Amino acid sequence: MTEKSKLIWVYMISALYIAFNTVLFVNNFYWGALLPLVLFIALVYFISLDKILLLITFVTPLAINVRDLDMGFGISLPSEPLMVGVLIFFLIKVIYDYSYDFRILKHPVTLAIFANLIWLLFTSITSEMPIVSFKFIASRLWFIVPFYFVAILLFKKFTNIKLFLWLYIIPFAGVILYTIFNHSLRGFDEESSHWVMTPFYNDHTVYGAILAMYIPVLMGFSFHRDYKAGTKIIARVFLALFVLGVILSYGRAAWISLVAALGVYIVILLKIKFRWLLLGVVVFFGLFFAFQQQILESLERNKQDSSANFVEHVQSISNISSDASNLERINRWQSAIRMFDERPFWGWGPGTYQFLYAPYQRSKEKTIISTNAGDMGNAHSEYIGPLAESGVLGMITIIVIFVLIIITGIKVYRKSQKKEVKMLAMISLLGLITYFIHGFLNNFLDTDKASVPVWGFMAIIVALDIYYLDDGQTKEN
Repeated sequence: MTEKSKLIWVYMISALYIAFNTVLFVNNFYWGALLPLVLFIALVYFISLDKILLLITFVTPLAINVRDLDMGFGISLPSEPLMVGVLIFFLIKVIYDYSYDFRILKHPVTLAIFANLIWLLFTSITSEMPIVSFKFIASRLWFIVPFYFVAILLFKKFTNIKLFLWLYIIPFAGVILYTIFNHSLRGFDEESSHWVMTPFYNDHTVYGAILAMYIPVLMGFSFHRDYKAGTKIIARVFLALFVLGVILSYGRAAWISLVAALGVYIVILLKIKFRWLLLGVVVFFGLFFAFQQQILESLERNKQDSSANFVEHVQSISNISSDASNLERINRWQSAIRMFDERPFWGWGPGTYQFLYAPYQRSKEKTIISTNAGDMGNAHSEYIGPLAESGVLGMITIIVIFVLIIITGIKVYRKSQKKEVKMLAMISLLGLITYFIHGFLNNFLDTDKASVPVWGFMAIIVALDIYYLDDGQTKEN
């Protein structure tokens, strides 16, 4: 093709696009303006899938959840459509050339993830609402495949690990500033803290959970001795912003998770043997069951509700007599346990809890925020929710994933000879610990906001274990 012919084609395509877009504008349809961007992103899928993954990481904190579409489901834009694209392209690539690192497939964490996905498939077949359950599995796949299976390959390049972390932190910092500004207009009161982060995050619980996840990361970047002074200063500025954000979020579960992560860090640092930890857990639960009546009576005497006063808000954590938020969690857990009692093995189907739990509520356990509509969240637990939806094996497989990633993270931290590898393993592990603790009180793995860091942090730890454990240098096939 001659230069003149190329120029003619350029003019023809441009004229056709302008005409096409003009017609769309006249008919009040403005999405046509994004067509060049869509075509460019589609081209990048073919050229460099890793760039798409990093793009998704960057846009996720800024993504907006669109609900009640005419098609009958909600979706987070633009992150989830991009994830679906990565899922499709990755599967086509694997099927086409049969190339994937076998070490990833045989890693214990990967095998546990496979077990969980297979069980979700079985329980979707037996589900009370199969369409809902298969939608749930589809969304779980477009979270796990990009940010675990593809991300591990991305993290084969060491600098991509830090790039991945910063690409979530930087836009999230913008969301924090937006939230603080909105909150300041309302005097930083506790009531408005529940929603001032919208439309980027649905409420203060998921917002606080992600804030807590990245505080250990920024701590590591702020104080790692091998980093330059400028890097440390920038990290400390972000750290101060994130700490302020988590305080103003009034997210009690986030505060608890950070305290728990600090406790885990001290345990790892002191190299306390696992048997002593196990003994401590056994003693703790033994004492709880031995004195549960006295403990419950003491908790019931606490009448402190959620408050803008920091001390009073902390005191409200243990209020199970009048605090609506705490009582509603107990209501949801009790409903989930009753559902489990009825179907202990197969469960009711992945993703179905919020549509089916209403008849299992008891009038005496309902609160002022209880609903039968299934539109106010689900079981508020990453452990009890799967118990109701996928039976006992659903909960066990999730716990096994969490336990194995903790074991892997500690192994990498203790065995690696490179300080930066040890630091990245530790901050990723502590970030996950905050979420695992938070998972006792809330569940967000069905959202892009939490799935990107959770599965991404797991991918970091597994990548460090496979590629950087011995001497900090990539081990090639």
